[in-house]
Amino acid sequence: MLPCPCGRIGTSKKALELASCCGPFINDFALTPAPDAHALMRSRYTAFVMERADYLLATWHTSQRPPSIAFEPGVKWLGLEVRQHRQLDNTHSEVEFVARQKLPGKPALRLHELSRFVNEQGRWYYVDGDAR
Repeated sequence: MLPCPCGRIGTSKKALELASCCGPFINDFALTPAPDAHALMRSRYTAFVMERADYLLATWHTSQRPPSIAFEPGVKWLGLEVRQHRQLDNTHSEVEFVARQKLPGKPALRLHELSRFVNEQGRWYYVDGDAR
């Protein structure tokens, strides 16, 4: 039983397992879309931890999607804090988060971002974000 890297806490006040949190979105993207931008953001963090470029690219809006994703060797993800989730309208949402990572031989880094998401045909996509 692996805890989900996104750190989401369940009703029992314990970390949710990957299989009941972000795992279904990542492992069955075609049939199990994230229900909202908040869940998509958490699953994208988990996909970074798991180095799942396929999921990251599939959930990136085509208007901003890079051709590929390269992962830095030796990166250790230290945690995710979702600061807020704002539903702007039926198809637009924002999620503010802080993700921490450590590269070998370097101090830990914080990525603080306000991310924008759009819903198209019932599926949420990451569009872009502003670093804070």
